[in-house]
Amino acid sequence: MSLDDLKSAKPHDRLSAMLADDMTAVNALIRQKMASEHAPRIPEVTAHLVEAGGKRLRPLLTLATARLCGYEGENHHRLAATVEFIHTATLLHDDVVDESAQRRGRPTANLLWDNKSSVLVGDYLFARAFQLMTDTGSLRVLRILSDAAATIAEGEVLQLTAAANIATNETTYLQIVRGKTAALFSAATEVGGVIANRSDEDVRALFEYGDALGIAFQMADDLLDLQGDSTVTGKNVGDDFRERKLTLPIIKAIAAADADERAFWERTIGKGRQDDGDLELALELIKRHGALADTAVEARAWADKAKTAMVKLPDNEIREALIDLADYVVARIN
Repeated sequence: MSLDDLKSAKPHDRLSAMLADDMTAVNALIRQKMASEHAPRIPEVTAHLVEAGGKRLRPLLTLATARLCGYEGENHHRLAATVEFIHTATLLHDDVVDESAQRRGRPTANLLWDNKSSVLVGDYLFARAFQLMTDTGSLRVLRILSDAAATIAEGEVLQLTAAANIATNETTYLQIVRGKTAALFSAATEVGGVIANRSDEDVRALFEYGDALGIAFQMADDLLDLQGDSTVTGKNVGDDFRERKLTLPIIKAIAAADADERAFWERTIGKGRQDDGDLELALELIKRHGALADTAVEARAWADKAKTAMVKLPDNEIREALIDLADYVVARIN
């Protein structure tokens, strides 16, 4: 990528270009560790998702923050692979829980194989992730990533218990998002500073960046589900509504609903009785109460928090790309 192309590229593409050698090493490590001599189903299922064209954003964050902080070893490769394995494992499990049929524009693993394979291969990837993180020899890194894995599971269970409950409020929503999405973002950025032996203040700033970026990312995804281009997102518009998920725009619309509207939400989300035309009416109600615009404002506010945290870190081209990434995450909703 030329210098001019690099300057005009999307932030994650710029990071990929700047960290190309690191990412090559991570991809090789991922392929090595997802192999199984005795269970060929494991690499089959894993490869279907890992090689489906995802942006590898989370491992990129680990590589970027490590390099930002001046790290020159190889443990950031192990940690980036760890983060990708944890992420992939959660996707495999999520698709089973949500009974999803499509992921990144392709049939899900549970659809191509079965639920048992998806769950067990997800478990295998979690185990591989723990093997990789212990290879660094850092108890602090092990604590951060194991805490993140526990928080992700907790967030998923909280989302399960809150699912279809139209009394779910924005406080609970934020707890869910911090668990299922932001926890891995913040762990990915935090460990980059830890292995570089940065100060507690710098490590905290990296955590705050990842946390805010993850929240902004999820809020933007909530919006893309309702107004995105399915050829770009790889999902059908309104999947969250059909799956009765309480995303932020829906929560805001329910909070502003009158009695008739609330009855609609109780029927479609609470009881799951959805008829032809209900998605269109849901979108109309969400827009009527300004829930899309309000969610976009909150997403941008979290992106601003991420950018503010990053200002405390060393000033170089990687920091600039990470700051631009926070803007890009929410720019997707335009």
